[in-house]
Amino acid sequence: MPDAASIAALLARLETISRERPDRVLRLIGTVPAGPEEPGAGEEEPFELLIFRGFSSSITHPTAFDPDRPALPETARITAAELLAGPLNPADERRLAGPLPAATFLEPGAWEGGAES
Repeated sequence: MPDAASIAALLARLETISRERPDRVLRLIGTVPAGPEEPGAGEEEPFELLIFRGFSSSITHPTAFDPDRPALPETARITAAELLAGPLNPADERRLAGPLPAATFLEPGAWEGGAES
């Protein structure tokens, strides 16, 4: 599991690569600890994060307005990544690659698609 610095660095590098690929969306899937005010505190809950055109946005949890703050907490665990055709159309989602380890997409050539697990 990556440490906090490496999760922030991973997101920053994936966002940078995504700026060059406006025709791709990267979906990260994993878990985050449940908040202390939520039922089941101390347990993990699933998250999905989309990276598109240099920005990360969670579709399962609130994200900070500050774009300089990582969209995932340091305690997040990323379990898989999927490359989707962009811009995303929920009615016609097209997966181009994955699920694969998120680090796979640190290589710009992986954003071409075609790799399945």
